[in-house]
Amino acid sequence: MLTKEAFHDRIQQGLCLLDGATGSNLRNAGMPKGCCAEEWILAHPEPLVQLQRAYAQAGCQILYAPTFQAQPMALKAVGLDGQTEAVNEALVALTRSAAPGCLVAGDLTTLATFCDSWDPDSFDLLVENYRRQIKGLLAGGADLLAAETLLYQQEAEAILTAAELEGAGAVLYSFTMQADGSLLSGADAGKVLQELEQAGATAVGFNCVAADMMTPYLVAKLRRYVRIPLVCKPNAGIPTIGSDGIARYDMDPQEFTRILLDCRANGADLLGGCCGTTPEHMAELNRRLTQ
Repeated sequence: MLTKEAFHDRIQQGLCLLDGATGSNLRNAGMPKGCCAEEWILAHPEPLVQLQRAYAQAGCQILYAPTFQAQPMALKAVGLDGQTEAVNEALVALTRSAAPGCLVAGDLTTLATFCDSWDPDSFDLLVENYRRQIKGLLAGGADLLAAETLLYQQEAEAILTAAELEGAGAVLYSFTMQADGSLLSGADAGKVLQELEQAGATAVGFNCVAADMMTPYLVAKLRRYVRIPLVCKPNAGIPTIGSDGIARYDMDPQEFTRILLDCRANGADLLGGCCGTTPEHMAELNRRLTQ
């Protein structure tokens, strides 16, 4: 696994392109809405392999393994909590097989919905869940960890604690945020990211935020608080919700790329896409970054 310093060296050498969305593309490939994605992917690996190969061909340098909610509390709903480590290990290996030339990030996310309050017992529960997931990600050979779509500072702190206890190296932290630079909890995102930098985070930033005219300004605001690499992984615009309850995104690759290039100019170091983005979005972004 890469150390924080080794990852920063990679960025200095030109590492900058994360992958795009996973879930929205897999739903288009037949994954049922509301299912356990990790369970479905293990039973139907080919759509994931094809998607990640497409991202690699588009120029993406870091692929997120499909381990978004592969923590014991989430896997318990489908009876897989006892296999947490094995599920994470297998999904990292699947991503590696799809694109052996890319770095593989073990993906972790919010567990806020599984905790009633932020008392000490809840924090300890978060740490234990993330520790078990991280054990599997490391066993699978993840090059780094990516904690994304976080809602609260306490979740990031729990992941940071779990990563340290498991001896993990490079860890990226990205929150979903509001356009004014606050977390959904109301906390000032800049100050939260600054505290994470001081605590040893490798990179910080945001994901699952609509790519729009405000996104570059959000990057600029956050850049004033931190010196470490800044993650910018927004959605393909603002979704419309169909009668089937599925969100659909209509921002084309050219418009998405124009906004991401502005984000790059305002201080973003690691660029990628979240909900609604496709290999075509990332290919266009890569073309403009390398021309």
